[in-house]
Amino acid sequence: MKHLRIICLGLAVLALTACHQAPTSSASTTAVASVNGVPITQQFYDNYIKMMSGGRTAADLTPSQRAAVLNILIRAQAVAQHAAKIGLTKKPHTQAMLELARLNILEQALSDHFLAKHTPTEAQLHADYTQQLAHFPKLEYHARHILVKTKAEAEKIIQDLDRDHGRNFAALARAYSIDPSKADGGNLGWFPLNGMVPHFSAAVAKLKVGQITQTPVHTRYGWHVIQLLGTRPMKAPSFAEVKTKLREDVENKQFLTYANSLTKTAKVETYLDPKTNKLTSGVAGAPAMPTPSAPAGATAPATGG
Repeated sequence: MKHLRIICLGLAVLALTACHQAPTSSASTTAVASVNGVPITQQFYDNYIKMMSGGRTAADLTPSQRAAVLNILIRAQAVAQHAAKIGLTKKPHTQAMLELARLNILEQALSDHFLAKHTPTEAQLHADYTQQLAHFPKLEYHARHILVKTKAEAEKIIQDLDRDHGRNFAALARAYSIDPSKADGGNLGWFPLNGMVPHFSAAVAKLKVGQITQTPVHTRYGWHVIQLLGTRPMKAPSFAEVKTKLREDVENKQFLTYANSLTKTAKVETYLDPKTNKLTSGVAGAPAMPTPSAPAGATAPATGG
């Protein structure tokens, strides 16, 4: 039910905005249905199918699928109209959500427009790959640990391990650890250091193979007793293996640079001090967010159901 509500919310936002767009073609004015006199245009219907089906058109769907899509849009429009009728579009939270949706949609639209003209070259992808390789971990580590709630518990376990030269590590992990790895004697498998929280990784990096931490290691999860079981060279992925991800990374960096340039050239005034979370003395009144209008003939009482 929650998933359905999320879909309907997204559709309602689109429906509320689409009804007020200026027509640009016959497809934008031809209606496939109407709800209380408000049209659901052919253009809106076609765009919805394209977005939700990965680029397919109405012709690619079966009659039952087309009927289902139309029913979804009709229901979304009816829900959106009723929300506007009972005054929900005047509520600050609703207005904030609508404005956030508008900003996200326009940012995505500008990103698509910008990247269509700035496709990353192979040279750019290789340069990014080389840069990432420089920071790629050279080693991965195999370790096991015992996680407990208090430092005193961890210190007692270290003492027990010292007496037995660590041979009872797995048994102690199964008996006392609060981490899911206890079932496997605390075994964490192989991992790069950047795959663990900083204090844990720092402690592992100082150990020699077979060595156990002699002081408990504290992280947000609790207190750890760690034993390093081995290290091995970590094989970096090939360019071909990560090319798709590289393209996404380069595109994101390009658009972020472009977005930052737009921000720098914009006239920006801030009235909030982030350190104190207080408004400055020079605060100016903010214009009200635009409120989507209700369908013709609809009233907007303050409450309703």
